[in-house]
Amino acid sequence: MSFSETLKELMADGKVSQQELAKNIGYSQRAISKWVNGESEPTESAIRKCALYFGVSSDYLLGLTDKK
Repeated sequence: MSFSETLKELMADGKVSQQELAKNIGYSQRAISKWVNGESEPTESAIRKCALYFGVSSDYLLGLTDKK
């Protein structure tokens, strides 16, 4: 799975909106939208913040492992 697909899945499972995620990790809602739609790739820092927020590994977010 790609980052955008994994992020969408985690957001849906946790019932987290783009706005809520943006507020909690310090990025704009537009940036989150671009990641979700595959229009841009997040920075390493953004990936780390998303992983911490959702309680998963960065490798999981990037689709490198199935282990959360």
